[in-house]
Amino acid sequence: MKKSRQLALKGGSYSLILTLVVIAILVVVNIGVSALPATITKYDISSTKLYSITSNTKVVVNSLEKDVNIYWIVQADKEDEIIENLLEKYDSLSTHIQVIKKNPDVFPTFAEQYTDSSVQNNSLVIECGDRFRYVPYSDIYVQEADMYSYTYTTSFDGEGAITSAIDYVVNEELPQLYVLEGHGEGELPTTFKNQIEKANIEIQSLSLLTVDGIPEDASCIMIYAPQSDISDAEKDMISDYVKDGGKLYVICGPVEDQSFERLNSILEDHKVLVKEGVVVEADRNHYAFQRPYILIPDMTSSSITDSLMEANYYPIIPIASGLSVSTNATNVTALLTTSDASFSKIAGLGLTTYEKEDGDIDGGFALAVSIDVDGGGKIIWFSSGDFLQDMYNAYSSGANTDLSMNALSYAIGEREALAIRSKSLNYNYLTISESQGSMLKAMLIFVIPFAYLGIGVVVVVLTRRKQHETV
Repeated sequence: MKKSRQLALKGGSYSLILTLVVIAILVVVNIGVSALPATITKYDISSTKLYSITSNTKVVVNSLEKDVNIYWIVQADKEDEIIENLLEKYDSLSTHIQVIKKNPDVFPTFAEQYTDSSVQNNSLVIECGDRFRYVPYSDIYVQEADMYSYTYTTSFDGEGAITSAIDYVVNEELPQLYVLEGHGEGELPTTFKNQIEKANIEIQSLSLLTVDGIPEDASCIMIYAPQSDISDAEKDMISDYVKDGGKLYVICGPVEDQSFERLNSILEDHKVLVKEGVVVEADRNHYAFQRPYILIPDMTSSSITDSLMEANYYPIIPIASGLSVSTNATNVTALLTTSDASFSKIAGLGLTTYEKEDGDIDGGFALAVSIDVDGGGKIIWFSSGDFLQDMYNAYSSGANTDLSMNALSYAIGEREALAIRSKSLNYNYLTISESQGSMLKAMLIFVIPFAYLGIGVVVVVLTRRKQHETV
């Protein structure tokens, strides 16, 4: 009997020791996991990936060779949880990034060296050496007017703003975009211009009538919505620039009583013709708002369009000329195309019917092309001068601007900081209170482990009792 009791005691002790070992392992694992970076331990299940960072940011951050300080200007207990989560990810991605909190109550004059503006909580300053950029809270949580509901929508652009700022402070030489003037060109739409500046591309004006050649530092020449044709001398200058490896970006649609013969001849040199008139769609699936000239084209897979296709965004192209690409133009990619049911109304902007008439030109057409020129030159051409207007960009949920920025990125050379979309906050959150959060923590840290320990003790006691009764 004594031997049986010893065996029972030994078995119970073994079970108790095993239980304690398991609990110790769980505690150690929990401590170890808490020390891991946020990119590993925190998972994003939100529909817009609000708590995730894109591959664009990872490329920018992982290529850092200089130290970058991110100053988080925030009072105690006023930290925004979404911004905090995002900053943890940046901090864990690179040893070159350090996130430093600056409480304005403790450092009341800190922000004055970076901005004269009134600084809100959760604003940021990104600094590398002598270069810095102030990122106000209003650039992180962006409010825009909703033209349908006459209200404001809010989006989170923290990643775009921070990655753009990092890209800016570590690069002293930024791409130069020269925008041609002297032909009645339109002003760059606000949204498009803001995106160019956010991408750290500097915009310069250029008149070819007052220079002997295109500036050597030009990363790209843009011709935006001209109202009259260029001259022969300008055409030759631009063509030579492209042949020598330059990048040309043209956004030009139909203009009443203008043919753009010399400008369009740049395309003709690469076996792309601009057709007369305005494109009209006969396929209901390819136009919007019951307006057959407001086109919803098909997209061809390319580095310019793939991101939109994957996210199911569709550009809207109004009032466009049809482009015809020769079958032997192997260096031309038709980015946007109409259906075969489309046709071009030779009446142009003076059309009086959407029906096809004698003389109208059969489709389909390309509405945008990219051309790789021998010697490294590139041409991007959109055949609508209005598609970047803020109204049409809003209709497309920003797809028009995204497409144009992707094209600009392709033209000047890939810049990963370019195409990071803001993330909409117009959805319902799964929210829990502080008390509920505390209860969940208590369950995970105390209740479940001790319940497991209690079960082990009960098993030991029952085993000993059963063995005692057997004896």
